[in-house]
Amino acid sequence: MTNQRLPVVLCHWSQTKTPDRGPFLRLVLCLSCWLWVLTACSLPVAAALADPTDGSDRFEKIIAPAIQTHCGKCHGEKENPEGDVNLLRLKSNKLSGNVGLIQDLINVLDFEEMPPEEEPKLDPKLRRQLVNELRAVLAASVAKGGSHTNSPIRRMNRFQYNNSVIDLLDLKSNVFTLPERMMREHRGYFQPATGKMADVVTVGSRPLGKSQLIEKRLAGVAAFPQDLRAENGFDNRGDHLSMSPLLMESFLNLGQSITQSPDFVPKNVGRWNDLFAEPGGETDQASEIRARLKPLLMQAFRRPLGDSTLERYTQFVSRQISSGIPFEKAMKSAVAATISSPKFLYLYDKSSDNHETAIDDFELASRLSFFLWGSLPDRTLLELASASSLTNPEILKTQFDRMLADKKLKRFCDSFPTQWLQLERIISSVPNPQKYPTFYFSKYRNSMHMMLEPLLLFETVLIENQSITQLIDPDFTYRSGLLQKAYGELGKLPPNTPPMKGGGVALLTFHRIPVTDRRNGGVITNAAVMTMTSGPERTQPITRGAWVAGVIFNNPPKPPPADVPALGEEPSKGQENMTLRERLSLHRKQANCRGCHQQIDPLGFALENYDPVGAWRNEYENGRKVDMAGTLFRNHGFNSIIEFKDAILAEKNRFTRALAGHLLSYGLAREIGAADQQSLDKIVKMTSQDDYRIQTLLREVVLSDAFQRKSNPKTTKPIQ
Repeated sequence: MTNQRLPVVLCHWSQTKTPDRGPFLRLVLCLSCWLWVLTACSLPVAAALADPTDGSDRFEKIIAPAIQTHCGKCHGEKENPEGDVNLLRLKSNKLSGNVGLIQDLINVLDFEEMPPEEEPKLDPKLRRQLVNELRAVLAASVAKGGSHTNSPIRRMNRFQYNNSVIDLLDLKSNVFTLPERMMREHRGYFQPATGKMADVVTVGSRPLGKSQLIEKRLAGVAAFPQDLRAENGFDNRGDHLSMSPLLMESFLNLGQSITQSPDFVPKNVGRWNDLFAEPGGETDQASEIRARLKPLLMQAFRRPLGDSTLERYTQFVSRQISSGIPFEKAMKSAVAATISSPKFLYLYDKSSDNHETAIDDFELASRLSFFLWGSLPDRTLLELASASSLTNPEILKTQFDRMLADKKLKRFCDSFPTQWLQLERIISSVPNPQKYPTFYFSKYRNSMHMMLEPLLLFETVLIENQSITQLIDPDFTYRSGLLQKAYGELGKLPPNTPPMKGGGVALLTFHRIPVTDRRNGGVITNAAVMTMTSGPERTQPITRGAWVAGVIFNNPPKPPPADVPALGEEPSKGQENMTLRERLSLHRKQANCRGCHQQIDPLGFALENYDPVGAWRNEYENGRKVDMAGTLFRNHGFNSIIEFKDAILAEKNRFTRALAGHLLSYGLAREIGAADQQSLDKIVKMTSQDDYRIQTLLREVVLSDAFQRKSNPKTTKPIQ
């Protein structure tokens, strides 16, 4: 939501007709509160990037000659250069002032996307030298005039709102049901403090399983609509968390519906006595109200509480009581106003002077808690922030370890991996029942079981602090009996494995089993990903390749041109005896398709031995042998899926950087920019030195400059 849109939207909210709740509305929408939002949360204005003074010689001697020789044909002096980029016109000062272009050049060279395959190959030593020189130019540009992109002002998404209200009031139930939480925990298997995942776990599939949305929640409370995900991103991005007047009104109603729910009773509200119980004895009413509200507001608003704010809420409750409203009801109104306030709903960094600076302790507490717990900072984090201690690196590391051992880490596992892996796509996957009848059982789909395997793998790697390479090529996996059967040839159990229970639609039992066949296991070759990247009739190598490029290497291809027809599900006349690779080779002959296909086709065809429901195959239906051979980044040839996994592991620093970028983007709720690249360099270096352990990766994300700094200058445009 841009700074320019806020005044209009807020003005509309303030004019909303809300009969019989004037005092409540005035408390939520007080002028000082909205002015605070508009001034404190102003978005940054892009700063001009100064030119480094020491890069011209390197540009003229190394970069410019290489561009002239290898790039000029396509990106040179012609009417319509490829990608509308004329590299021959670049000069040292223009290049150093354009960090976005520098990063694009680094990417296409580092991923070996340029020059195209049909052009003379770039010498590997020169390629590496160019990448290093461009990174030096990028570092100089960022150091001289660049800055980290500001995390935008944004409202909580509904996942964060649910968690935050639960934590604020210590609720013993959910606020509302969240279907986007794809895996439901049963019988308390998730125990991160033990550092060990159970060998047998009981779980449920929320979107596809039976009775998984029947759970303990507040009666009469309806969730607001599910938040949209950014393209190749997450559902906590500011540009996707808009606030319409209708949604604003729903937040006002939501806050009141929570405290007025018939389930909002002492046994279900852990802070009941602290907030709503009738005061006993001869107590000063205003002092008692003030004492009860202060810790609540401090945690809800996540930063020091001004006297005027506390006094406003105190007077609101006092006036309610003076007019004859019972103490409990008056306090409920104050709590409803609190969880409807923009200070509660909006996540933001305070404005700073017109330069990059470190975030303060309270901002760090919020970033940390919403990253790892999807919720408000707890009292420990806020107390450390109040003492200006949280930014101490040693104290921060201690708190990081504490948070990873807390059961609230389950929220991270309920949000990040499902979005990173794009697993919601499997919900709409419906293979042809005539061609793939074993995919269906009763009135359910195997995808109910499929989606849980990669999530259990991720949770285990995280809890046990294993190497992230286990996500690619693990020595274990989790399977149910039904899922084991669905894999067909790949479902053969190792010798002496105890028999596993079969199907299930409500409580699903998964067993940890060793992987003895490397065609099995990992986030790439599991049945969920294979199914959701296929169509009803056939596999879709382009879709699979785009998934690998975006998810595993954080280098998603651009969307295809609108005028390019999709390849049909069934072969055209005369193509019946062709392999899928041969059919696609005709498709990719178009010049405007060739570049992206060179990038994604090898990644997609590497998975072609897995059919549209994830079972192994050696031949197509027409009897032609599956050809999955290819080359990764033009350097690592492969002729089997095991060799493909080996190729990815040979590039494990690239995978580490990609996963770090996804985590940083998720933690900061924004895209990763050129100024963040040095942080990613350090994260990869530190993670690799600790055997690529996932907790080290997470810790280095939290310790990075990108996570701990901001560039949020005050707006110079007056508020209208």
